[in-house]
Amino acid sequence: MAHLSGKAGNVYYTSTGATATTIVAGMKSWTLDFTMDALDTTDFGDSGHKTYIPGLDGWSGTFEGFKDGVPVVLGSVSLLELRETTATTQLWAGAAIITGLHESVAVDSVASLTYDYQGTGVLTPPSA
Repeated sequence: MAHLSGKAGNVYYTSTGATATTIVAGMKSWTLDFTMDALDTTDFGDSGHKTYIPGLDGWSGTFEGFKDGVPVVLGSVSLLELRETTATTQLWAGAAIITGLHESVAVDSVASLTYDYQGTGVLTPPSA
């Protein structure tokens, strides 16, 4: 399996009602947590062994980088694209809510922003 370099990754969003996808300027990293609940179905007939079935899935994460332009609006629902490379098939995409914005400014550093997001609905995984 080929390894991917993170240097071509990026974060894009499309605000509600907007027609164009916009790059979130200055970002240098993103994280994605895509999880699924395991629903306990253990009963007396399972002889002391726990059993489970798949439940609901969900996704959330962060993206962070240098402050460059106007921040993404807190509470906005956007189409979020987390790109792994410049290939149009190598991205995660879905609607997300920006739930947190954390700014950091220090005299000996570059102003930075970290965003928290919560996915809502289907997350489309990379296709290649």
